[in-house]
Amino acid sequence: MNMRKWKPERFVWTIFLVVAACTASHEQTADTPLIWQPVKLTNGSPVLFRLAVKGDAESVSGEWLGHGFLFFSGRHHGSWYALAGIPLQTPAGVYTLQISEQFANGRTVKVEKQIKTSTAVYKKIPIRVARQFTEPSKTQLAAISIDKGVKEKAFSAVSENRLWSGPFTAPVSAPVSDLFGTERVINGEVKSRHQGLDYAAPAGSAVRAVNRGIVVLARPMFFEGNFIVIDHGQGLLSLYLHLSDFKVKEGDQVSAGQVIALSGGTGRATGAHLHLAIRWQGAYLDPAKLLGLSIPSN
Repeated sequence: MNMRKWKPERFVWTIFLVVAACTASHEQTADTPLIWQPVKLTNGSPVLFRLAVKGDAESVSGEWLGHGFLFFSGRHHGSWYALAGIPLQTPAGVYTLQISEQFANGRTVKVEKQIKTSTAVYKKIPIRVARQFTEPSKTQLAAISIDKGVKEKAFSAVSENRLWSGPFTAPVSAPVSDLFGTERVINGEVKSRHQGLDYAAPAGSAVRAVNRGIVVLARPMFFEGNFIVIDHGQGLLSLYLHLSDFKVKEGDQVSAGQVIALSGGTGRATGAHLHLAIRWQGAYLDPAKLLGLSIPSN
């Protein structure tokens, strides 16, 4: 019988490899209780965090980039979710997400995660608008000042509770005509950055709420035209601009997909379209990325 000579050192080395492989796998699992969407994070992007919590936590909170937020429990045991965002002015870098898990027995677990963000590339486009919107008169400046106060009041009166549920959906059935983050060169001068998503919706198109919430503003404004703001809770707002008609009023509770207005070209607009903006804790985020998140219903 021809048998290969058994070598003890080979057996020991094999055991070492198996143990090392198991250890590496365990470390990887232990080091990845947190995942997020989208995978690549850039300035101006919303973020959906998913955290795996061991045990029956009563509450989970997070703090990142100077913003605090709450996680909510998903349908799967141990999965907690939170919606957050990266302000446009955030430079590329690595930022610490601090998480606090509270349990019924009074135990608190602190978790820290280093998260890398990069800088998004946004394009420039020239547009021309009526002179009254770039060089307003004294009367118009007074109206703009009043509008500013009304908006600040609406933006500050947001619900602490999460009102939205499940994925966010497009407000109109129309192609996108301008993206978030575009630098607007108005009448030959750089004036602003586009902080929303434009849809080429013909005048009179039905405009629907992107998710559940409460209407905190529904009135005409100088720049925005007929303007609706929906509070989705926890600092998250959706804004609908240049409308031709209102179908809801301030204080109304709306469901996801409910018709809230008709599109138009009122205010500072080059033509009929819908401008959708998403505001989170004072920062404007990319609506297209929010609409692309796979958010569980609960």
